[in-house]
Amino acid sequence: MANFAKAYVIGVGMTDFKRCDTEIKELAQSAARGALDDAGVDYGAIEQAWCGYINGMSTLGQQSLYGIGMTGIPVFNVHNNCSTGSTALYMAYNAVRSGMSDCVLALGFEKMQKGPLESQLPGLEKIKEDTEKEKKAPIAARMFGDAGRDHMEKYGTKPETFAQIAVKNHLHSVNNPRSQYQEACSLDEVLQSRMIHSPITLLQACPTSDGAAAAVVVSGEWLRKNPHPGAVEIAAMALTTDMRDDFGRGPIGMVGMGMCERAARQVYEASGLGPEDVQVVELHDCFSPAELIAYEGLGLCAEGEGEKLVADGATTYGGQWVVNPSGGLLSKGHPIGATGLAQCAELVWQVRGQAGKRQVDNVSAALQHNLGLGGACVVAMYRRV
Repeated sequence: MANFAKAYVIGVGMTDFKRCDTEIKELAQSAARGALDDAGVDYGAIEQAWCGYINGMSTLGQQSLYGIGMTGIPVFNVHNNCSTGSTALYMAYNAVRSGMSDCVLALGFEKMQKGPLESQLPGLEKIKEDTEKEKKAPIAARMFGDAGRDHMEKYGTKPETFAQIAVKNHLHSVNNPRSQYQEACSLDEVLQSRMIHSPITLLQACPTSDGAAAAVVVSGEWLRKNPHPGAVEIAAMALTTDMRDDFGRGPIGMVGMGMCERAARQVYEASGLGPEDVQVVELHDCFSPAELIAYEGLGLCAEGEGEKLVADGATTYGGQWVVNPSGGLLSKGHPIGATGLAQCAELVWQVRGQAGKRQVDNVSAALQHNLGLGGACVVAMYRRV
């Protein structure tokens, strides 16, 4: 590991997340230009680009970036379910660390269709057909709802605890002008919203969204020659997939618990930092049980103790961490290809002290978690330079 170069984010960009009429290439270009402007570099400085999305032609990354410049660089298209954006970032990170390139663009974007994931992702036509025929909840809601009930049965977790996570994240979103939803809600409103798949109600589920986000990642050598006051180190990053034993853990294991644990361990070992060193976390809260399960997978607490973190206020302002200050997927939205890079942008702003009203005090390290079922889990540690 000591022979690898260090990697730094020097520029981030992000569009508003909302359902909109803006064409997908325009969204992608807006985020990319924002990251380039923030980095203070021209597109000509970019040596390769990794573009994440799930809907569109196989060369949509190229077609989007051609609107900014046609410089002949390698452009790679990435699809890794809901962890697509962070996978693009992971590939940019490794391109820099390996010495392959010194200045790389990671870009994620999406225009989503109305409806559940099985309406978005190719290969899920049979699941979509069965869901509609049998009038079932969307497959992702069923999986995370089952995981929530599994947690309730094993550890006595109350359904109100999951609802409180939604209350927290909707409250955080009030201070995020890029968030799709910017309205607080009460515990009663969350619990009384339409049931999707017990214990998940409508306000405990992320919306379909349109949007884009991007990051410029550079090597330490590049940064030495071109100093940037807003550079933030990616201290470590890991991508893991499922192991057979994970599914033997029941519904909790089916929604990425094992992947999360392994990725977190790798990142903590490689960075020399742990949860106790972190002040802010952006994690994958597609449904409220996903956030609580991620607390445990990331080691913020032991398995079965996530409810206590919620009860103690440990994951909001004034607590040990602020989790999802952006509002998370529940409020900020979840344009699939963009989500992982939106998390990166939020954490870079937090480390820099540029997060406005949602700024967390004295951020020196920040943690990212992005999950794609089926599966891929990306965890990253950011550190102030």
